Amino acid sequence: MLDDLPELRTLQQIAVAGSLSGAARRMGLSLAVVSKRLATLERRVGVRLVNRTTRHLSMTEEGVLLMARVERALDALREGEAMLLTGRDEPVGTLRVSAPISFGRRHVAPVLAAMAGRHPRLSVFLSLDDRLVDVAGGEVDVAIRIGADTVDSSAAMHRLAGNRRILVAAPGYLDRHGRPDDPDGLSAHVLLRYGDAVGPWRLYGPGDGATLVPAPARLRADDGDTVQDWCVAGHGIAAKSELDVNAELSDGRLERVLPDWHAGERPVAALFPARAGMPRKTRMFIEAMDAHLASSRRPGARGGPDGVGATANDPGGNGAARFHSQARRD
Repeated sequence: MLDDLPELRTLQQIAVAGSLSGAARRMGLSLAVVSKRLATLERRVGVRLVNRTTRHLSMTEEGVLLMARVERALDALREGEAMLLTGRDEPVGTLRVSAPISFGRRHVAPVLAAMAGRHPRLSVFLSLDDRLVDVAGGEVDVAIRIGADTVDSSAAMHRLAGNRRILVAAPGYLDRHGRPDDPDGLSAHVLLRYGDAVGPWRLYGPGDGATLVPAPARLRADDGDTVQDWCVAGHGIAAKSELDVNAELSDGRLERVLPDWHAGERPVAALFPARAGMPRKTRMFIEAMDAHLASSRRPGARGGPDGVGATANDPGGNGAARFHSQARRD
């Protein structure tokens, strides 16, 4: 590995610059040296890593897979160098995070921006997407997901916060249309929904009972923030994650509908590759998310953080759980 470092660093700079000449300029080397290093690395691994023409350069599938591991290895080396030079365990390199769109904008983006502001040797890349990503495959360092659905032994999980989907509406809307006393009363109201969901809402009430409520929607959107904006503007009742609407509930822009009922548990979790040592940047991000979500909860809200590495099936952290996002749900 150490013998390959110049070639691996060169491959990283080629990927960043998008060209051999760009990598040469970034590294202060001649184009011939960069080209020779790439050829040496490709010969050593036995596959082509970069597709190159006179006008275009792109990483091959094998190059992308190798780069994901190269980035982690180089970041680990940078962390070690930084600790030796400064005596502090500072986060360095690029922290890649995936998160659901609405939750990521509200909660993850501010935490990452604050981290980058405090640590000048840290860069961040936030991917907002409601689809699952391959955590174990190295696409990202951390994936934030909401709602426990499946188990995957290839990823480790840290539970960030408890969370429920609850029914909410603007006080003005409820003043005009009335406040339902039970789930059946929802049939007289305008319902707001996410995506193409048309099935009934499953509501959980006092005790262990659950009921299915028809939930046809006159207003639907493929963006959760739009649904929430409609709700705050007084256009109807929506089912939203508690963490997404805590601020609006606290300042009175939204009001809980059927407060004795909820639409299911949706805990928030951080998934990361299962390996012996957690990078400093990953650990600091998870700790910062813990603190952020704890401070953003309203008094009396349910749930809270568990230990790093703990899983739904294994509190000691030896197993792992994968959490589906809110994709195609409301």
